[in-house]
Amino acid sequence: MSSVANTIFNKAAKAGASDVHIAVGSPIIFRKDGELQHQGKQKNTVAKVDAFIKSILSAAKYKQFKEEKEMDTSYSTPTGIRLRINCHYERGNSSLAARIIPDKVPSLEDIGIEDLEYLCDEKEGLILFTGPTGAGKSTSLAAMIQHIATHKGGHIVTLEDPVEFVFKSEKGLIRQRQLGRDFLEFPAALRGVLRQDPNIIMVGEMRDLETIAAALTLAETGHLVFATLHTPNAMQTIDRIVDVFPPHQQQQIRTQLSLSLRAIVAQRLVPCAHGGRTAQREVLINTPAVANIIRDNRTPELKSVLQTGRDTGMCTFGKHAKELLKNGEIDKETYEWMKNEG
Repeated sequence: MSSVANTIFNKAAKAGASDVHIAVGSPIIFRKDGELQHQGKQKNTVAKVDAFIKSILSAAKYKQFKEEKEMDTSYSTPTGIRLRINCHYERGNSSLAARIIPDKVPSLEDIGIEDLEYLCDEKEGLILFTGPTGAGKSTSLAAMIQHIATHKGGHIVTLEDPVEFVFKSEKGLIRQRQLGRDFLEFPAALRGVLRQDPNIIMVGEMRDLETIAAALTLAETGHLVFATLHTPNAMQTIDRIVDVFPPHQQQQIRTQLSLSLRAIVAQRLVPCAHGGRTAQREVLINTPAVANIIRDNRTPELKSVLQTGRDTGMCTFGKHAKELLKNGEIDKETYEWMKNEG
């Protein structure tokens, strides 16, 4: 059965799909350029889906999936295609969603964030990439990490679930650690990383209070920390980080964040005029004015700071949309839709 899975994943990669969905009662579905595309009309049965999942998991992982009803893992085909896999249950049946990982880490220029190269020169602090699932956060983060590895070196430690892009460096040392295989919990791994002499730490996702607290502490202790968060814009990112803590700790967290934050890059993918999708971004830089707003719990004021902070590297979604239109990366129809979406 693994040959069936490999054939499907190879076909998806060749078609330029970003995701593959295998679910009971539906045909195989690819996501390409944000749109779901049915691959034929034959619907998957319970037995077929279960056999498909069993073929790509080890016996131990399959047993764990059956017991826990959820499994995040990675998979590679014999042809070298790598995927991030999520196995889960829906309506009592097993199901699978697979994200195809590009075989090459893109450059800053490839994904249009060469103007953020200066963030790679930071020595310490917290840099966040945010946005909804599938917005390219991991890809942007990977481009920054690879740029640092190529041009600066240093000791880089990544904590991921699972390991996606494989980084290379001839100037320094990169350790890529995977949840479940190399460490058991993000908070414990973040506490332990202090003893591993890192310069730069990448956290795949800040998903809970303990992980966020540990990342803030690391950013305060002379390390440069990159992380992702599932928030749609800069203002909601600040609120999300603070609100995850109990009320009696929130002022302390605002103070920590005002001191350690370096930048928030929020992004979403929109249709590109030449086919495919491109990223629309909002960039918040932690200037003294922004730090005061964060510390004093005046988050709504960030909107006006973003609009007037172009000279310090800030950009709103609206301003970036105008740049994309001017550069011919999006068409007028997409631009009008983006304006209505805010």
